Amino acid sequence: MSINQQAHTGPPYGQPQPAYQRYQQPGYGGQQMPGVPHSQYGVYNGPMPGYQQPAPLQGYFPSLGLPSKGSPVSLNSDTSSLAPNFIGPLRTPPTSGAPPPTSGAPLPVGQPAYNQFGQGDVQNGIPASAVQMQRPSVSQPFIPGSTPTSISQLSSFQQYGPSPTSAQQLTSHMAGMTIGSVPTSAALPAGVGYGPSTLVPPASGSFTATGSDLYTPYSSSQGPPPASMTHGLPPTSLSQGVPLAQPAFSGPPLSMQRLPSQGPGYAPPPSSTGIGPSNYPSTTGAPRPSTMQSPPLSGQALAGLPASQPNHLSSPPPQQAMSGPHPGPPMTGLQGPPPPSTHPSQPGYQIQQNGSFGQVRGPQPNYGGAYPGTSNCGSQPGPPPPPKRLDPDSIPSPQLNELPPQQKPRHRIDPDAIPSPIQVIEDDRNNRGSEPFVTGVRGQVPPLVTTNFLVKDQGNASPRYIRCTSYNIPCTSDMAKQSQVPLAAVIKPLATLPTEETPPYLVDHGESGPIRCNRCKAYMCPFMQFIEGGRRFQCCFCSCVTEVPPHYFQHLDHTGKRVDFYDRPELSLGSYEFLATVDYCKNNKFPDPPAFIFMIDVSYNAVKSGLVRLICEELKSLLDYLPRGGNLEESAIRVGFVTYNKVLHFYNVKSSLAQPQMMVVSDVADMFVPLLDGFLVNVNESRTVITSLLDQIPEMFADTRETETVFAPVIQAGLDALKAAECAGKLFIFHTSLPIAEAPGKLKNRDDKKLINTDKEKVLFQPQTNFYSNVAKDCVAQGCCVDLFLFPNQYLDVATLGVVTYQTGGSIYKYTYFQLETDQERFLNDLRRDVQKEVGFDAVMRVRTSTGIRATDFFGAFYMSNTTDVELAGLDCDKTITVEFKHDDKLSEDSGALLQCALLYTSSAGQRRLRIHNLSLNCCTQLADLYRNCETDTLINYLAKYAYRGVLNNPVKTVRDALINQCAQILACYRKNCASPSSAGQLILPECMKLLPVYLNCVLKSDVLQPGPEVSTDDRAYIRQLVTSMDVAETNVFFYPRLLPLTKVDVDNDALPAAIRNSEERLSKGDMYLLENGLNIFVWVGVNVQQGLIQNLFGVSSFSQISNTMSTLPILENPFSKKVRSIMDMLQAQRSRYMKLVIVKQEDKFEMLFKHFLVEDKSMSGGASYVDFLCHMHKEIRQLLS
Repeated sequence: MSINQQAHTGPPYGQPQPAYQRYQQPGYGGQQMPGVPHSQYGVYNGPMPGYQQPAPLQGYFPSLGLPSKGSPVSLNSDTSSLAPNFIGPLRTPPTSGAPPPTSGAPLPVGQPAYNQFGQGDVQNGIPASAVQMQRPSVSQPFIPGSTPTSISQLSSFQQYGPSPTSAQQLTSHMAGMTIGSVPTSAALPAGVGYGPSTLVPPASGSFTATGSDLYTPYSSSQGPPPASMTHGLPPTSLSQGVPLAQPAFSGPPLSMQRLPSQGPGYAPPPSSTGIGPSNYPSTTGAPRPSTMQSPPLSGQALAGLPASQPNHLSSPPPQQAMSGPHPGPPMTGLQGPPPPSTHPSQPGYQIQQNGSFGQVRGPQPNYGGAYPGTSNCGSQPGPPPPPKRLDPDSIPSPQLNELPPQQKPRHRIDPDAIPSPIQVIEDDRNNRGSEPFVTGVRGQVPPLVTTNFLVKDQGNASPRYIRCTSYNIPCTSDMAKQSQVPLAAVIKPLATLPTEETPPYLVDHGESGPIRCNRCKAYMCPFMQFIEGGRRFQCCFCSCVTEVPPHYFQHLDHTGKRVDFYDRPELSLGSYEFLATVDYCKNNKFPDPPAFIFMIDVSYNAVKSGLVRLICEELKSLLDYLPRGGNLEESAIRVGFVTYNKVLHFYNVKSSLAQPQMMVVSDVADMFVPLLDGFLVNVNESRTVITSLLDQIPEMFADTRETETVFAPVIQAGLDALKAAECAGKLFIFHTSLPIAEAPGKLKNRDDKKLINTDKEKVLFQPQTNFYSNVAKDCVAQGCCVDLFLFPNQYLDVATLGVVTYQTGGSIYKYTYFQLETDQERFLNDLRRDVQKEVGFDAVMRVRTSTGIRATDFFGAFYMSNTTDVELAGLDCDKTITVEFKHDDKLSEDSGALLQCALLYTSSAGQRRLRIHNLSLNCCTQLADLYRNCETDTLINYLAKYAYRGVLNNPVKTVRDALINQCAQILACYRKNCASPSSAGQLILPECMKLLPVYLNCVLKSDVLQPGPEVSTDDRAYIRQLVTSMDVAETNVFFYPRLLPLTKVDVDNDALPAAIRNSEERLSKGDMYLLENGLNIFVWVGVNVQQGLIQNLFGVSSFSQISNTMSTLPILENPFSKKVRSIMDMLQAQRSRYMKLVIVKQEDKFEMLFKHFLVEDKSMSGGASYVDFLCHMHKEIRQLLS
């Protein structure tokens, strides 16, 4: 973008920001009012070249004089010309609760509140928070009766220097990531520049700000442009390199300056409008926005104006209302004129304070928050504010459909200049994809999960089994607390390896079993130290010395290594298995092979949809593919069949019978299995009887009128059958509706969307009864794992039905509104994979650590009866267990830290085994070493799981705030302790964490933490359970989907086209794109795609003929079709679930769903864009530092 464009007289409010076309953005500050001195700063010079101007949207008035590129807005325009900057309808605020109590006394009217920024102070730097996600949950109440400020009352206006005369001046001025040119010799006054601070002592409650100098927080597009953000050199400092149209700054010397904390776009209402609620005439129909952006005090009612009260400015024309209720504050900030410096006597708004951190907030987006004014005494810095958590949600973000025609996305921060996930992934592939990753060195950070690489095990477990948030952990707990980087490992004990890598070797030590430490019971591993010529070994975990058994003795070589070091997997490899002895088995007897029981709902819905017939047909062939385990000729797994509605039907399929026999149990309150012999059978022996049964079931129930189902008795029956057979196993339950029939575990419909964004929202994620937890406990004791296939047409209560699945280590699959033609392929693929995959049954996992740290917390699908053992009725190759570690002593840099994960399980062949994974990590006394060895993908995996567990017991808002706060602390600690000193206006990110803000924003915008109105309660519970046991690769693509341009594919090359960033402005109407997130594959087709490509891919001749309902692409004999289908097959093979194909034509009904996954943009449910959130994080960091 040209830096030398003529400076506008001031960036008009309402100038959109780097989100995407037609998304309305909060405006820039700087439009002037009568009596306000001209701003010295040049305005941001217009949008990035090449953004198309969309056609005017319906309901907008192009003639309203919104600023467009190159048309500086006169700063002397009268109020009526300012009004058009009002951008569109606001969302309805929350209705619960009165305004929060003010525990600090309000300032007397007329007494100025002090601002950290003096009159005429210039603030420099990335504006303090450009990002707020919007959520209505908290609103800053208005104080009724406040008088409207007339423009004549404005006393002073913040000034900015003239724009630079040359690009060189700008760049030099920004060298080192500075955002305003600050004389380096001057000392920064305390608290300068790290976000808003006021001299008013923070009240413990909300307090009323009446003075003129309250700081107006900063939204996404106002204020001096931030530094250009570039990355690639450690640390990522967001102002190296590309200049962002930042004016050079002429102003008072540094000691007099402040960094702008006036946020972009938080404009007051046009001054002609009053501030109290009563002054908003209801002329236009836009609901009142929620106006506060800080979280509520803990325990404080969420304040808001009644939703019914209209909140409008009288001047602007009516705007088109948003469709659908939106949780969250206005997606558009009211963009009125620039914040006036209000008269000292003007009553302000109550500034709501953050519950946990007590930072006083500035006035809100669109309401005339006071600006630095005359009454401020010089530029005395105020006391630094205590660290606080800002709610990103409250950043108003304009919506796509609300942007007036001329308001083009005009980028204050160039999205290409901020850290790009695509670039980081690409760089890692290029740098680390060609060489094998050799695990011999302690504390090596592996390549990213998105890189294809080979692993050579030389003593540490492969990253396919264990990934850590950091590979260099602090030596002391104080250092760990200071950094706030969670120390966690994501462990996938039974992960499938690529064919080129060797699976873990199986070691058989005979009857004596594996060699272990006498004290801590750790298993023999490469880090054990042999002493006394090999007769003893010292444990690397607890330092205890243990005798080596005679049969295991071996001499040491001159380096102290055993001579047989390379012959024994447990001495030379990071991962291996031991054959367990009878001592490791229940009741001291070797287990029988597991059994699979298929339990099919035959109620009216299941039969009518064709589901029952489909399942029966599929099972006939699928039973040939049961897991074999070892080199067995046929599977040792036995199978059984049950059908049910209000009663249960058991089937005797004994091989000696000519026809299967049915037994009905109608007393569901006292469940028992009516037959033992003939219920669980070998597939090959009973094949003809089983085939006959599967043919008969659909016919038997074809005319059923039974709509009610039971659920708990079904699990109970499967569990009893496994108990009777004395084996572990898995239940495959195919279920369609809420179990409302009279029976144990009966549920009621408790779905209530009104609870969203209230303190009771957590109830939606909790089971409605403890009954299922008790059933789950019994299942775990027996090794009975439950996999659940759900086919709901309405609310089903996944949060309750999923309890047993979750606690037994099972999987849930959900096919809402199941239709044979569109969902059949996905369901059958999921079922095949689920039946065939490798599973460990009746498993127990323990993680041991070397002295100094210990495992304290666990996340995943399992049950724990004590603090150390993770119990899993079943654990498959896709499931992970995430373990958090805490210090209990000091660590030493010399010895490092070790962890050993031991999993005891029964294989599908019935063999009892121990799988061991070892990993050695470095320890550090310097924070810089910690930050140099972190892995952001794993960190996000852990943070998402931590947050998703948090919603069970806390309001969602509290969980979101805690996430933002923790990440701000991580980055602030780096900035304070590791980055070279530089202007506070710079955002400096650690090289390996430069994607933390973009990925964290994706987690915050996810359906669990910020649902749109179309997301069902069941979907949220389902996603919550799914993510809890995802591995790092799955969370990576789930939160930041992969977007590939299909029109760029090279049909002669195997390589995928280069991915592009998830933003609407990256899409072109003439192209097709594929987006995958692990659950869905979208193919988006632009309206201008060439007819030939449409013909080649869809087999139809025009855009209008493409059908949205196709669930697979047609098989056409042309290179483009073959290539696209092979890409899809490749993506499907990488994911643990079969992804549903959704065809999205530009501007059709599915496009909003597709846009939900363009995670760098503002979301319809109120989530911030990446650019906004990055600025918001910067503000948070600055506040922590001040």
